[in-house]
Amino acid sequence: MGRLAMTTVGLTVALSMFSPAFAANAVPIEQMPPAVAAAAHVDHVVELTDRRTALFVFSPAMNKVVQVQILHPKGAAARPSLYLLDGVSAGSESDYQESTWTQKTDAVEFFADKNVNVVLPVGGTAGYYTDWERIDPVLGENRWETFLTRELPPIVDGRFRGNGVNAIAGLSMGAQGAMTLVARNPDLYRGVAALSGCMDTGRVESQAAVRGTVASKGGDADNMWGTPGDPAWPAHDPSVNAEQLRGKDIFVSTGNGLAGPYELGAPDALEKVVVGGPLEAASHSCTQLFDGRLAQLGIPATFLYRPYGTHSWPYWQDDLRAAWPTLARSLEI
Repeated sequence: MGRLAMTTVGLTVALSMFSPAFAANAVPIEQMPPAVAAAAHVDHVVELTDRRTALFVFSPAMNKVVQVQILHPKGAAARPSLYLLDGVSAGSESDYQESTWTQKTDAVEFFADKNVNVVLPVGGTAGYYTDWERIDPVLGENRWETFLTRELPPIVDGRFRGNGVNAIAGLSMGAQGAMTLVARNPDLYRGVAALSGCMDTGRVESQAAVRGTVASKGGDADNMWGTPGDPAWPAHDPSVNAEQLRGKDIFVSTGNGLAGPYELGAPDALEKVVVGGPLEAASHSCTQLFDGRLAQLGIPATFLYRPYGTHSWPYWQDDLRAAWPTLARSLEI
């Protein structure tokens, strides 16, 4: 408890430097008129390369145009789609020109020879890829679950020859977001990978971590899932709703906060250890609890516990490779 409490303090500051059923007052998607989801449309397209496209989609749910970049193979063959979620900064490092995945890792090169659409939302800083109960004065309108699960998939499949088979992955905030989206939309996804996340919202420590993450970008988590005790918190808890994960291909990874090969000799080694170390240690504790929860339910999953590693991008690049066999199996490629 002491170790986790200490890491929670560092979470508010640390998450701001690295790049999860609807809330009580929101309208559930099944109660929305069909035209709401169908009204999403492509505003404009920028062909970045012959294998990378920036799609600007008008989202009625958020009443704005959202950029989504797609890494896609050449050719006319149908292919599955992998939705790849960012961390708390969600593209702010590039002034929202691209996902931090493509800015900080070799994801473009890694997926170049794979028959899969990789869908990279740009934006959603500290939004947890969820539908918020209220508009936040700083973070604005967040209806990411509706966008990612209802509005966007038909557009991706229609424009990029998607075959309707989907998986989702994410890191840090995006890890929790990915696991939550699968638990809440099990019919949409066949697999999930969560890297360095915390897959619960029920414990005092984990709620404090979520609140600290949102606050690190100026937001108020009361506008997301309400005050403590609001039913929206357990409704967005992958551990509470873990039974919905049964039958999915699941990969979860974490380091333990100790310095590893990417800290040795790095110019930002001290920052990684002081800031990213406690944050990854908290992820390690959360991951152990989630591991136990799935084991209790008899739900198979692959867990990778690195014997080192801070909360930083070089490890997530490695973990994406480690997760790929699980994700590829779910995508049937």
